[in-house]
Amino acid sequence: MSDQNIFAAVLDKVRAANDALVADGVLPAGIDQSRVVVEPPRESAHGDMATNAAMVLAKDAGAKPRALAEAIAAKLRGDDLVAKAEVAGLGFINLTLKPAAWIDALRAVLAAGPDYGRSAVGQGTRVNVEYVSANPTGPMHVGHVRGAVFGDALANLLAGTGYAVTREFYINDAGAQIETLACSAYLRYREALGETIGEIPEGLYPGDYLVPVGQALARQYGPGLRDKPENEWLPIVRDFAVACMMDLIRSDLAALGIKHEVFFSERSLHEPQNGGPSKIAETVAFLEKQGLLYRGTLPPPKGKVMEDWEPRELLLFRATQFGDDVDRPIFKSDGSPAYITPDIAYHREKFRRGFADMIIVLGADHAGYVKRLSAAVQAVSGGAANLDVKVCQLVRLLRGGEPVKMSKRAGEFVTLRDVVDEVGKDAVRFMMLYRKNDAALDFDLAKVIEQSRDNPVFYVQYGHARGRSVFRNAREVVPELPSDRASAQAFLLAKAPLERLDDPGELALMRRLALYPRLIEAAAIAHEPHRIAFYLYDLASDFHAQWNRGNDASYLRFIIQNDPELTMARLALVQGVVTVLASGLGLLGVEAPEEMR
Repeated sequence: MSDQNIFAAVLDKVRAANDALVADGVLPAGIDQSRVVVEPPRESAHGDMATNAAMVLAKDAGAKPRALAEAIAAKLRGDDLVAKAEVAGLGFINLTLKPAAWIDALRAVLAAGPDYGRSAVGQGTRVNVEYVSANPTGPMHVGHVRGAVFGDALANLLAGTGYAVTREFYINDAGAQIETLACSAYLRYREALGETIGEIPEGLYPGDYLVPVGQALARQYGPGLRDKPENEWLPIVRDFAVACMMDLIRSDLAALGIKHEVFFSERSLHEPQNGGPSKIAETVAFLEKQGLLYRGTLPPPKGKVMEDWEPRELLLFRATQFGDDVDRPIFKSDGSPAYITPDIAYHREKFRRGFADMIIVLGADHAGYVKRLSAAVQAVSGGAANLDVKVCQLVRLLRGGEPVKMSKRAGEFVTLRDVVDEVGKDAVRFMMLYRKNDAALDFDLAKVIEQSRDNPVFYVQYGHARGRSVFRNAREVVPELPSDRASAQAFLLAKAPLERLDDPGELALMRRLALYPRLIEAAAIAHEPHRIAFYLYDLASDFHAQWNRGNDASYLRFIIQNDPELTMARLALVQGVVTVLASGLGLLGVEAPEEMR
């Protein structure tokens, strides 16, 4: 079996069995097998895999599902990798494979090395993953961390399965918050020139992170800006402050190992293009041409008392035509673009840049935007684009079970850098992915640095380090074992008698390794990187359990002093474990340490 994905290989065997039944006249020629799947069973006691073949083919075959299942199972029993094929319930077929199947799976790990689990399922499809997109008004705070890590790990996962990924950050550098930033930075500029500014006025940003911005302004412009009217200093300070904040944000993201290829400015959508209309104006004209705008009034917002609300005729986008709850205003009553308008223009630009597949990662406070963003993408692409909005729920930051207090430097929140500096990048990244993105998450700064099984990131990293330690100790028994990893892997693939791996714990590890390629593809298609974190914990748990069995029974140890051949076979198994642990941790952006002290 040469295919890395053992489930795909067994699916081919099921389809071959069905083809044989076509030749026998049991199934009609040309029967559609596209809905036939092979999956892990719900309970391990039911075997290694299960297929729904009889259930989905029975109607077209004009047969009873259970009778058809018996016929398919009879064909599968003759396969050289199938130990048992049993019919269950109304017609599911449970399959148990021979040990040789799992040995072949281990060989696939050794042959592929770091590429094991990677696939071309994406077929080069271009995907735009937009994540973080924080307002450039201060340092990244802990509320941004989860979306940043999720988006980056998802981009890694898609890139590792054959998609052409672009990582994008949308800079919200237009709007009232940017004017507030400019005024706050200007106050710090005056402070840097020697003025006593006193308490920061309410409505401005109070954090100390703007002190260096004011000092940099003073160094570059001297007192010159102080004597200018606001309409002259404001754009200068605004652009300077936004650039400083983006440098700060990039630095914060780098501390988490996160980089973006594209930083797209919202303000660029508002500005005229080469003397012509802005991207927003172009988009409004496009929507008008498509018949997607009309003049009308909206019902009062929910919760508004009728006396407090005055209906106004507005230019409205037919968002309900694309599944939104209400039609959306394109302009505010003062004539400026409404909140959704730059979003429509931005996603039109994404589509025009060649992205028919888009993923946006949002925080929980933006969950209400999902329908309107979906409507925008459908409208600007004529239904040709796909959008998946992933919402990351809140993170509650704790230390020893108690809520963490705010950061003094930021003034209002705990910064991302505070958290990374305290517990390290790896703990932050792994634990942010150790829950499904739409589930709330408690992140305890004390728990994530514990060296125990209860700390998943330690447990998985320790599994890799423990595996590497086996190789450092094995050369007494196998002196010819090469020192570098790639050569050792090739040596074991060629020399190790893998058929000697017949202990139930060893077979369980091989089964777990065989799951990895299917898991990676499924996680990529579902846009769910948390599946990798869960899998890695289970693999590490199986490995540690086998290590502990060797402590209790010396004949199960990975290194057997008087049996170099069995040692080589078990080293091959350990190599498979560390290869997959390193691969999965790499996709999550977490280090796979050689040793841990």
